[in-house]
Amino acid sequence: MSPILIGFLGIVVFMALIALRIPISFAMAMVGFVGLSILLTGPHAAFDMVTKDLYGSFSAYNLSVIPMFVWMGFLAYHSGVGTKLYVFAYRMIGHWPGGLAIATQGACGAFSAICGSNTATAATMGAIALPEMRKYNYDPSLATASIASGGVLGALIPPSVLFLVYAMATEQSVGELFMAGVFPGILLMIFFMIAIYLVTHRRPELGPSGPRFTWAERGQSVLQGLVQVAIVFTFSMGGLFKGWFTPTEAGAVGAFGVLVVALIGRNLTWKGLVDSLLDTTRTTAMIMLLVATSVIFGRFMAVSRIPFEMAEWVAQLTWQPVFVLLLILGLYLLLGMFIDAMAMMLLATPIFYPIAVKMLGYDPIWFGVIIVLCAGVGVITPPVGMNVFIVQGIAKDVPLEVIFKGVMPFLLAILACIAILMIFPQIALYLPSLIK
Repeated sequence: MSPILIGFLGIVVFMALIALRIPISFAMAMVGFVGLSILLTGPHAAFDMVTKDLYGSFSAYNLSVIPMFVWMGFLAYHSGVGTKLYVFAYRMIGHWPGGLAIATQGACGAFSAICGSNTATAATMGAIALPEMRKYNYDPSLATASIASGGVLGALIPPSVLFLVYAMATEQSVGELFMAGVFPGILLMIFFMIAIYLVTHRRPELGPSGPRFTWAERGQSVLQGLVQVAIVFTFSMGGLFKGWFTPTEAGAVGAFGVLVVALIGRNLTWKGLVDSLLDTTRTTAMIMLLVATSVIFGRFMAVSRIPFEMAEWVAQLTWQPVFVLLLILGLYLLLGMFIDAMAMMLLATPIFYPIAVKMLGYDPIWFGVIIVLCAGVGVITPPVGMNVFIVQGIAKDVPLEVIFKGVMPFLLAILACIAILMIFPQIALYLPSLIK
């Protein structure tokens, strides 16, 4: 049996294990180990390679950046920073038609600047914004879909955990990737707001207007919510962009900043602090295990020569590079519907990154932004749709199909954002060019 055939059989077995609800990290480790045992001289050689890969992954210094930024996000979640951000956005534009859903996008964008996780952003805003939208009789489909989609901003606006994973998988600069996500993140947030406005303009009953607040009340919410986040973001991300901190140090500074803000405002209880540490430990362990086992699976793919054969196949195509890129993006979108966003990036990037960057000549930083956007499609589309499941867990009376139905305008907004970035790549590359 040829190595390529063994590789494809491994992929089929991997997909079957996922269908049986085996955790993705375990599925990658099992398939990778068995595949290496077959392709190498035996299980002893595979075991030696796997143990070295696991140790090398867990002991890598660059992975230490993960717990810092993750803790920064969970501290913001448990200290009520997200609530203050929503109050700010709610008082500013909640009186517009669909204003509460539009305000949710603004709050998601601001919260993403100190969180970095699409699931944490969706969970936080779901708990805060959903009761308000229900109070004003918002359509359940629009209300839940706007929250699930707004969570995608957490994957794009720095500090993004998905950018950290992409940086480790491709050995790109974390600082440049973070900077590259700023303008696309703002652009996507604006597109989400436009989508909500168009939907509610056509059918005003879907998103009735909220109350109008005085400018004094709006100014108070700026001081209580936005200023604190701006200070933390400036010190953490600004220090990283200026070269004052390494990514790990920037994460530590950001986590410390959120902790100080929470303690000064007396918004963090002892239970909240303990819960933030427990959530950080669980999330970090999950991410690191995914990274380590993806190395094993990637090693199996490399030995099977599937990535090299795919590269040779692409090299023989007479298509224009843009059409090959569209094919790659289509595969990412398809994978994202069935596999968790982080696992999808770890699984597919080692295969498609060399093709897109080294063969087709696309910028690796720009390609990372596009891939994160594709991952954003996956978290709000069936059957996986992690953000949708999180919001449905909060709004238990809203069926999943109702939420998925409401997501359609936001999917179109993400695809429009991808198209704009393909036409105008400098939207993503301008800020990174300033630090090169």
